[in-house]
Amino acid sequence: MKRHLLSVAAMLAFSSSFAQGTLSGDIMTNVNFFQNDDKIIEPNNPLYEKYKSGGEGWLSLRYNQNGFTGFLRVDAFQNSNLKYLTRPMTTFGVGAFSLSKDIGDLSITAGYIYDQVGSGILFRSYEDRGLLIDNALVGLSLKYKVNDHLLVKGFAGQQKNNNAVNTFYAPIFKSATIEGDFDIKKVHLNPGIATLNRTLDQGSMDGIVGTINSSPLAERFIPKYNMYAFTAYNNLTWSNINWYAEAAYKTFEAVSINGKLQNHDGSTLYSNLGWAKKGIGVNLTAKRTENFVMRTAPSLTLLDGMVNWQPVVAIIRPHRLLARYSPASQDVSEMSYKADVLIAPNDDYNINLNYTHTNKLNGESLYREIFADGEYRGFKKWILGGGIQYMEYNLQVYRNEPLPYMFSITPFVEATYRINDKQAIRTEWEYQDTKQDMGSWIFGLIEYTIAPRWSFALSDMYNIKPTPGNEKLHYYNVFTAYTKGPHRMSVAYVKQVAGINCTGGVCRYEPAFSGVRVMITSSF
Repeated sequence: MKRHLLSVAAMLAFSSSFAQGTLSGDIMTNVNFFQNDDKIIEPNNPLYEKYKSGGEGWLSLRYNQNGFTGFLRVDAFQNSNLKYLTRPMTTFGVGAFSLSKDIGDLSITAGYIYDQVGSGILFRSYEDRGLLIDNALVGLSLKYKVNDHLLVKGFAGQQKNNNAVNTFYAPIFKSATIEGDFDIKKVHLNPGIATLNRTLDQGSMDGIVGTINSSPLAERFIPKYNMYAFTAYNNLTWSNINWYAEAAYKTFEAVSINGKLQNHDGSTLYSNLGWAKKGIGVNLTAKRTENFVMRTAPSLTLLDGMVNWQPVVAIIRPHRLLARYSPASQDVSEMSYKADVLIAPNDDYNINLNYTHTNKLNGESLYREIFADGEYRGFKKWILGGGIQYMEYNLQVYRNEPLPYMFSITPFVEATYRINDKQAIRTEWEYQDTKQDMGSWIFGLIEYTIAPRWSFALSDMYNIKPTPGNEKLHYYNVFTAYTKGPHRMSVAYVKQVAGINCTGGVCRYEPAFSGVRVMITSSF
């Protein structure tokens, strides 16, 4: 690890000494001060009972010179709760590094590679610090621009193991992609085809064989070292119509379904069709997924060893109460449809209408949403908005809870008053009526901003009608942020209820939190 850090740092220093390149970077630091609250924090949590504080930080450096790019990121975790949620993680080292060079139409990258194939259904390596997702491919990537209409790219390597810095999973990935860019009269096409191969290592295969041999005879099968996956996709643009479609298939392999290893192939079909003209827009989305489980090894679960990213058909709502019940994509069995309509006849107001319908392939209901909201900007100093959501949510599938299903109705309103060109006050209120899970909630927020530097917010989330076994509790949040140029610092006192947090289409369960959060970001 030290050798990697010193080598890349020396490379950056050497290059900057003998050439006039550009050096840039950024830093991000989070600090948590844990305050024990026996009403919302589960007992025997060492973060609250022993360590009292923790955090994480990332420092990135980029050097560019004559088509050459060097990248280095150092990661630090001290009693962090990002990975394991209820127990501390402490580690430090090189989180990512890469060297890239453009040689004519050929681009070469070695090191930690962040890329995706198509929409990400076949492969996607990316970083999301809020969820501590960092599944970079560690290896070599080549991209060659054949001409103005054709791009060929390929990569090979291992996936980063995010349980500790500078460690990798043993299986090996190889992929090749051909993408096009064509105009046929008034139609613009961006087609692509790709293939992916994953080869298991001996240790992973030994674990799979051991699990299979412990199963009943009728459930045993012969596992394969190699899995192959294929995808074909195209984005079509014509006039005011945009249509994206993708079909993916993977060969038989050992996958973990309901805690058992099974031998399955898999497939995903995904399509999004949009049409718009002045004053109105319509968007239709559909996806069918069957046993399209893509992991570095079948023993890995949750956010570990994720190879791909399944597009989320449902809209991830930013509203505090609606976000608690965001439906994650299902890679074993899902059939989803969504229709969105935007009506904006003039600059004064717009209306959004949405319907989402998600089932398993056997017809079991997973998620329903009927949603409508609108915004009016016709007043000189006011912006008014509001809406309502009806939702049905499968708690057993999305939250692994014994209660099978919940139903809720959530109206919300918000208003912004512009005091002058720099100052504004915004307020938001939501009420979620449900007789399942923890019961009904009310949420209120008041935010005051002084552009471009200051922001203040006060909010409360209150369990107004709890179900049996839950209490009427307040979850306060007091927030302030200061921004000056590329620097931003925020401090918040937070009481957070346990629930799902979603970002970038990936959702995870987060435990309750009580304490102070400090965040500092800067770039140069």
